[in-house]
This record gives sequence, C-alpha cells and structure tokens, in this order.
Amino acid sequence: MSYNLHAICLKFSSVAVLLLLLQAGNAQKNKKNDKEYGIENFEGLNALLIQNQKLLGADVVGLVARDTIVFKKEMGEFNSKTEAPIGSASTWLTTALIMVLVDEGVISLDDKVSQYIPIFSSYGKNFITIRHCLSNFTGIETDGKLVDIKKYASLQLAAESFAKKEIQSNPGTECRYSNAGITIAGSIAEIVTKKKFDQLIKQKLFKPLDMTKTTFGTMDGSAINVAYGARSIANDYIKFLQMLLHNGKHNNKQVLSEEAIKEMRKLQADPGQIKLAPKAATGFGYAMGAWVIEEKDGKATVMTAPGFFGTWPVVDWARGHVYFIMSKTLLKEPTAQVYMQMNEAMEKEPAP
Repeated sequence: MSYNLHAICLKFSSVAVLLLLLQAGNAQKNKKNDKEYGIENFEGLNALLIQNQKLLGADVVGLVARDTIVFKKEMGEFNSKTEAPIGSASTWLTTALIMVLVDEGVISLDDKVSQYIPIFSSYGKNFITIRHCLSNFTGIETDGKLVDIKKYASLQLAAESFAKKEIQSNPGTECRYSNAGITIAGSIAEIVTKKKFDQLIKQKLFKPLDMTKTTFGTMDGSAINVAYGARSIANDYIKFLQMLLHNGKHNNKQVLSEEAIKEMRKLQADPGQIKLAPKAATGFGYAMGAWVIEEKDGKATVMTAPGFFGTWPVVDWARGHVYFIMSKTLLKEPTAQVYMQMNEAMEKEPAP
C-alpha cells in the first residue's frame, strides 16, 4: 500500500515538474513574442524597421493601432514603456490642450494675443491671434533656430520675449515654423487658468487619456518648453493619436469635441505659403500643431508631428489607423527619408 502511494506521488511529482517546465517555456515564448506581434499584417513597415535599424539608432519601437494596438516592434534596448524626449511631437499635445480650453469656452481661437499678454500691444503686435500662434502664422521674425526657453524663469517671460522681436510678415500671410507661436499659446493657457502648464495639461489631457508616463515638467525650475520639452513613452503617445483618430474619444469618453478635431484638421497653410520648415516636413502643408501629409477639400486626412529626437507620430483618418515610431536618434535628413518610406508602406495597407 505504501509502495503504491509512493508511486502515485512520484507520478504526480513528474506531472507537476512537466507542467512547470511547460509554463516556463510558455513564459519565455510569450516574453519573446511580447517584443513584436502583428508582423504578418504589416510586412512593409516591419521590413523597413529592420533594414534601417542602424540608421534609426538601434533602439527603436514601432506601434500601429486602430481600436487597439495591432502591431508592435521593439528593437535594441528600447521598448514601448521606455521614457524619452519626444521633441516637436510635444507641440501636438500643447495644441490639443489649447483646444480643450476652447471647448470649455475659456478662450477662442480668434482672440487677440494682446488681450492676455498686453506687452504685444506695446510692440505693435495687436493683430496676432491664438489661431496664428497654433499655425505658425504670427509673422514674428525667426532665423530658423528654435529659441532656448530654458533661459527664462517662466513661460510668460519666454512668451513676452517674442513680443520684442521684429515682424517679418503680416500675421496670417506667411507660415514660418518656430517655437514662438506655441510658446505664446502655452503662456495664455497658464494666464487664463492660473495654473502651471505641466499641471494643467496633466489635468486636462493626460489624465483623461490615461497617459501616466508623459510630462512637461522640468527639474531645474526653468520655463516649461511647450514646443518640444515633453517626455513620453510609446504606449502613452499612441493613446493620444487614437483619440484624434476617433474624433476626440478615448474609452467612450469625449476628451476633445468633434468640432475641436475638425479645427485641428483644417489646412491652415498649403506648401506654397510655408516659407520655413524643417527638412522632415518639406513639401507638407500645416494645420494646427502638426503637418499635413495628405488633405482633401482643405481637411487633413493624414497628419504628423515629427520630433527632432526621432519620433514620428501619424494619424491616418483615410485608412483608419495611427502609428508611432520612436527612437533615441536625432531626426536627420536621411532618417526623415526612411520615415517617408514607412509612410508609403503604410499607405499600401488595406483599411480595416
């Protein structure tokens, strides 16, 4: 009797060991697969990421989403939870915050900047509106270099510095990419709400979108850079893009109104009106906070906000998907060409 019991115990022990080995094997398999999935459905994008890994900087993550994430590719030490600077992709976030305040009736896109920052009147800049600020139509002189915001003690002081610059063209006539307009708009957001920008955008945008790892905060107490100072992770930023794709909704909640999304998609400047643009956006039009890759009847169907730190976010309303490429490499001209090749590959993907 004791022998039979011992044999049964051995048999169960063997089964238990086998189950543990299978679980360990499955865990390893799942861990490996967690770095990439949906590859068979996005073969063109996957091939380009592999071919250009060295150029993109070895550490790269790519996500594609519709209602959920349908493609993921993680290469090197980078993954979808790695926090990094997102460069000019920050501007799209700031623009969305301004549109939240428009939705709430706190401000209007056609309000004059001088209404909130009087020094603009003192320097003859009475006609610049918030819309001009979001679309790079302020006419404020720029040499193509982004102004270092960190040297100012506050966002308002940074905004006021632009009031003292010369006017290069009448507001609304020529589009020149710079961080002037978006900095002014960000300062107005602080003034009308009496809240610091990083706390305001967390409350109004990041929290409703469950973007828990995204921040504009600074460690040294300097002015917040609302143009290119955000840090984020791919898993966060893709939620923002999905919200835009779904006309302002996230998890069945309206974060931005459909009217706000329509405004953000309006073509403000066609390529002929753009006098200054980064190489990554050459040939694109401009809306508010982002570049227009494709448009129909004055409405963007594909938009992007490429960041100098190697981010490439795209919303494609025509094909019903968004995607986000993130790397540690500064965005250079060859890199921009690769991203455009990726865009062409994605255009060939059938709509869901």
